[in-house]
Amino acid sequence: MKSVSAKELKNYTGEILHQVERGEKIIITKRGKPCALLSPVEDSQLPTLDLRPFEEAWADIEKSLKGTRPYYNTWKEAIRKPCGGHGGGADGS
Repeated sequence: MKSVSAKELKNYTGEILHQVERGEKIIITKRGKPCALLSPVEDSQLPTLDLRPFEEAWADIEKSLKGTRPYYNTWKEAIRKPCGGHGGGADGS
C-alpha cells in the first residue's frame, strides 16, 4: 500500500485521486505518522438521501412566495434606489 505525506496530497491531489479511482488505497501521513486512509468508496457505503419529490418541494416554495411581497415593485426601481437607505453609489451617496 502506497503512502503520501499531507503536503504531497495537497500538491498532487488530482493525481492521487486518479490512483484511488483505479482502486488503490493510500495512507496519508502527517509528520511521518499515518493519520488517514484514502480508499475507493463502494456505492453500498454511500448514504441514501431521503429527498422529497420535486413537485412537492416546488409546491412548498410557491406557497412560501405567495405569502411574501418583494421589496421593490419592479426591477427598474430596484436598480435606481439603494437598498435600505444606504448609499449605493461609488461615492457612498
